[in-house]
Amino acid sequence: MSIAYLFPGQGSQHVGMGNELFQQFPSVVEEANSILGYSLDELCTQGPEDKLGQTQFTQPALYLVSYLAGLAKQKENMFPDMAAGHSVGEFAALAAAKAFSFADGLRMVAKRGEIMAKVRGGGMAAVIGLESNIISATLKKKNLQKIDLANFNSPGQIVISGPALEIDSSIPVLKEAGAKLVLPLKVSGAFHSEMMKEPSQEFAVFLKEFSFAAPNFPIFANVTASEYSNSEEIGGLLVKQMYSSVLWSKSIQKMRSFGAVEFIECGPGNVLTKLLRQIP
Repeated sequence: MSIAYLFPGQGSQHVGMGNELFQQFPSVVEEANSILGYSLDELCTQGPEDKLGQTQFTQPALYLVSYLAGLAKQKENMFPDMAAGHSVGEFAALAAAKAFSFADGLRMVAKRGEIMAKVRGGGMAAVIGLESNIISATLKKKNLQKIDLANFNSPGQIVISGPALEIDSSIPVLKEAGAKLVLPLKVSGAFHSEMMKEPSQEFAVFLKEFSFAAPNFPIFANVTASEYSNSEEIGGLLVKQMYSSVLWSKSIQKMRSFGAVEFIECGPGNVLTKLLRQIP
């Protein structure tokens, strides 16, 4: 029976997360705080919530808690045969598979969060109960063409991303087209959209400072929904991920085709576990 780890992305964070994990792995927490120059465990456990919800802090916080959750599962002899991470969660997945060190992953995530936090004027919304082709056709018909389909979370849940004003305008339009619900997300930017393409080049330059190794077990990339085949493609796909769709539903299906039977969510919350029930 193959075990797959799933590492969550933004939206799963909450004040109080990671407390037991921090007590289990104090040396890793100390290393994280030293790299960042502030107490990440204190922010996770005590907040304030509005600060934890800021992208430049959310991403390192999720990376730390999710990485430690994976270590805790391995201490319980639940070792992964494969893994995937949703958006920033992909960094925790790659670190778990030794594609890079925990410390290097934290530096990458901190820079990624910093870059993404600088992009203002964007928004995201979850569209429930409307197929992707209908969403695309509806947006095109209404000339809302700066909106991208960001996250294919399940056949019934697709997240759109783009300029905040266009996202607002799309809500009644998509409801009229048959969406059961269009829910604006509490995010500070248009992640996984064209608005992140130019900023991603700063991240590409930053990643040149790092080296990557082939993962110890298959990691399924958001951009391709396929496993990384070599170390050379890791940096490029992590850059592309910033402005490309997260093919989560296809990733889960691919992992199942690789034999994944038991999925273990490593990180705060159970968003990804709930999505599993919606993916055929």
